[in-house]
Amino acid sequence: MTRPKRWTTAVLDVQAPGGWAVVQSDQGFLKDSNGVLFPREWLKRQDLSLMHEHGIGHFDGEPVYVQTLRDAQALDVEGAQWQTLRQFMLADDAEVFQMLGYAAQISTWAREHRFCGRCGQPARQVPGERAMYCPHCDLRAYPRISPSMIVLITRGDEVLLARSPRFLTGVYSTLAGFAEPGESAEDCVRREVMEEVQVRVKNIQYKGSQCWPFPHSMMLGFHAEYASGEIVPQADEIEDAQWFSIHDLPPLPASRSIARYLIDLYLAQRSGSVEPVLPGQADG
Repeated sequence: MTRPKRWTTAVLDVQAPGGWAVVQSDQGFLKDSNGVLFPREWLKRQDLSLMHEHGIGHFDGEPVYVQTLRDAQALDVEGAQWQTLRQFMLADDAEVFQMLGYAAQISTWAREHRFCGRCGQPARQVPGERAMYCPHCDLRAYPRISPSMIVLITRGDEVLLARSPRFLTGVYSTLAGFAEPGESAEDCVRREVMEEVQVRVKNIQYKGSQCWPFPHSMMLGFHAEYASGEIVPQADEIEDAQWFSIHDLPPLPASRSIARYLIDLYLAQRSGSVEPVLPGQADG
C-alpha cells in the first residue's frame, strides 16, 4: 500500500492566518529541538528582519510558509541553530529535505525577482499563482529550473569517475553539466563528457531524475557505455578522472544523491543484487 506523502507543494495565501513556517537566512534554515517548523503567528511577534514570505505547501496536512530573513538573526529559542541545506540532505528525514529544498528554491527565485527584469520596477506576488508580476510592463516571472545531465560511464567492470576541486577530499563522482539552449539531454551528455574528459560514449540510457536545490537544478540521470578516447581532464574543472574497478572504488558521493544512485544501480546490476531506489521515488 502506498504511504501518503507527508510533504506536498501548494500556492498558499500569505494573507491567511496561522500555519507553520520554516525560517531561512544566508546561514541556512533555523532548527531547534522540535525541528524546522515554527508557529507562524509566533514568528510574526519576534520582530524579524523579513525579506519576504511565501506559502509553499503542506506538511502532514498543515500549511507551511517560508520566511526569508535579511540576515541570520538569533531567536530566543532554546537550542535554536542554523543548519545548511546540505546538512539536512544527509539527515534521516527525506521529506523534510524535500520541503526545505523547495523552500530554498522559492526563496532564491523570489529574492532574485523582487524587481522586474525588463523595466526594473518593483514586482509583486500574484495571488493564487507561483509568479512575480510587474504591474508597470505586465511581465511575469516564474520559478527557474535549470536542467542538467549527470552520467555514469562504464566499461565492463570499470566505471569512469572524476573529482572537482570543489568536492570533499578524496571523493569521486559521476560527470555532470548544464544543458545548453537548443540541445537535447542526450546531446548534453555527449558534449559534457567530451569537454570534461575527452571521451566518446554510446548507448545512452535515461535512468531517472532528481531535484537538486543548489540552487535550482533538475538533474537528469543517465548511464552510458564507453566508446573511444583516452581520459584528458578538463583544466580548471576536473582535478582528476580515472577508470575504477567496481571492486575497488574510491570514496563516493552522499547516498541520497542521484550520482550515488547511478553508481549503486550499476553495481547491483553487475552483481545481480537488489537494485536501489532513487531517493524520493519510494512508494513507502
